[in-house]
Amino acid sequence: MNTLLKDLSLSAIVAGFIAVLVGFASAVAIVFQAAQAAGANPAQVESWIWALGIGMGVTTFGLSWYYRRPIIIVWSTPGAALLASSLQGTGLSETTGTFLFVGLMIILLGVTGWFNRFSKLIPMPIAAAMLAGILLQFGIGIFTAVETDPLLIITMLVTYLVMKWLVPRYAIVMVLIVGTVFCLSNGSLSLSAIDMGFATPEWVTPNFSIASIIGIGVPLFIVTMASQNLPGVAILQSSGYSHQPISPIITTTGLCTMILAPFGGFTFNLAAITAAICTSDEAHHDPDKRYIAGLSAGVFNIIAGILGATVVSLFAAFPVTMVAGLAGLALLSTIAASLHNALATATYRDAALMTFLVTASGVNMFHISSAFWGVVVGIIVVILTRKGNN
Repeated sequence: MNTLLKDLSLSAIVAGFIAVLVGFASAVAIVFQAAQAAGANPAQVESWIWALGIGMGVTTFGLSWYYRRPIIIVWSTPGAALLASSLQGTGLSETTGTFLFVGLMIILLGVTGWFNRFSKLIPMPIAAAMLAGILLQFGIGIFTAVETDPLLIITMLVTYLVMKWLVPRYAIVMVLIVGTVFCLSNGSLSLSAIDMGFATPEWVTPNFSIASIIGIGVPLFIVTMASQNLPGVAILQSSGYSHQPISPIITTTGLCTMILAPFGGFTFNLAAITAAICTSDEAHHDPDKRYIAGLSAGVFNIIAGILGATVVSLFAAFPVTMVAGLAGLALLSTIAASLHNALATATYRDAALMTFLVTASGVNMFHISSAFWGVVVGIIVVILTRKGNN
C-alpha cells in the first residue's frame, strides 16, 4: 500500500479516466445496437453494460496490479459491430451460448500458448507500423473536428501545446479540464441530461446452436484475436513492455467472457487505442508507474458497470468533437513513437510502410479489420525482401 500511495499521480489517474471516457463515448452505441439485434429488452441492455463494465474493470485492475503494468482490458468493438450486423433473428439464448463458445476458444488459445507464440513471430517494426496505422485516424480527427467546432478544438490544441512546454506530464489533464469548462460554458455539455440509475444484472440461460456458433461465434473469435488482441500486444511491446507474458492475459479474458456471458459480457480482450493512452508518457514519464493508469481505468470501468444507465448518459453528454479532440491529443506521442519505431530500421522499412498504409486504409475483408491484413501484408513483404536479398 505504501508503494501504491507513493506511485499515485494525477496524470495517471486522468489517463485511466480518459481511456474509459473514450472507450464508452466512442463505442457504447455499437454495444446497444448489438444487444438490441440479439433481442435484448431495455433491462437486458443495461445488464450488458453492467457485465462489460464489471468485466473490464475487474480484469484491468487485477492484471495491472499483478504485473505492475497498465494492462487494459476492454470489450471487442469490432466484435460488437459484427454482432450488430449478424444477430438479427438469432435469439438471446442462442447468442449467450455462442458467447460461451467464444470464451472457451479464447481460454484454449491462452492455455496452449499459441497466441503468445504467434505474436512473437511479428517483427517489432511491423507491429509498430500496424499500431501507427490504427491510431492515425485519431490524430487526423483532431483537425477534422476543427470544421465542426473550431473554437473548442483550437482552445484544446493551444492548451496542449502550452502545457507540453510548461508541464508536459499534465498536458492532457489540463486539456480535459479546459475542454470540459469550455463545453459547460457554451451549453454543449449539460449535466442536467444525465439520468441517474443503477444497472441490474439479468441472467440469460444459454442455448447452443451449431449454426450460431459457426456463423457468428467463429467470426467473433477471429475478429477479437486479429483486430483487438494483436494490436493490444503491439501496444505493450512498443511501450517498453516487450517481456510481458501474454498467454495468462488471454486466458483471463476467456474466463471473464465465460463467467459474464449469461449477463451480456460478449467478449473481453486487450485494448489497443485506450491502452495507448495509459501506456504513454502523458500517463507518467516512468513506465514502472504507469500501472496506476491501469488501476484507475479499472476503477472507473467498475463504476461505469455499477451505475449503468447513469454513466452511459454521462459519457453520451460529452460533445463528439471534444471526445475526438481529447483522444487525438492523448495519442499524439504514441503515434510519433510508433512511426519512429516502424521506420527506424532500414531492413524493415518497406514492409513497415506497407503495413502502415494497409492498416490506415481501413480495408475490411471477411469481417476482419485492416489491422490484421496490414500485418499479413507486412510479413509477406518481409519474406519476399529476404528472398530477394538472398
